[in-house]
Amino acid sequence: RAEGVSIKHDISVPVASVPRFIEEADAAVKRLIPGVRTLAFGHVGDGNVHYNVFQPPGADGAHFLARWHEIGDVVYEVVTRLGGSISAEHGVGQLKRDLLPRVKDPVALDLMRALKRTLDPQGILNPGKVL
Repeated sequence: RAEGVSIKHDISVPVASVPRFIEEADAAVKRLIPGVRTLAFGHVGDGNVHYNVFQPPGADGAHFLARWHEIGDVVYEVVTRLGGSISAEHGVGQLKRDLLPRVKDPVALDLMRALKRTLDPQGILNPGKVL
């Protein structure tokens, strides 16, 4: 908390691409918002990276958080270009659900929806979620 607010990402990329992801994502977010600080950690051995972007020192936290989607866009662009996933161990959840059409093939999305309907025809299991 002493570092201010942060925007967290749970992504995965091919293991061999982890260093490149960190390098390119760092450069992209720092171009977008000069002075941001980043922290990458996690299960790097399997390509799962927790990538946190911290507000610049002295910046207004609310103003920084208002740029959540802009920051996510540049991070997820690097992820998808490197053949990764916008969601690793923590799943898609509600925050990333609307991003799926931008990063997943329409056929894959249709298959996910069909699977959900097959397993939960009444929509009572995990309502409002992808699966």
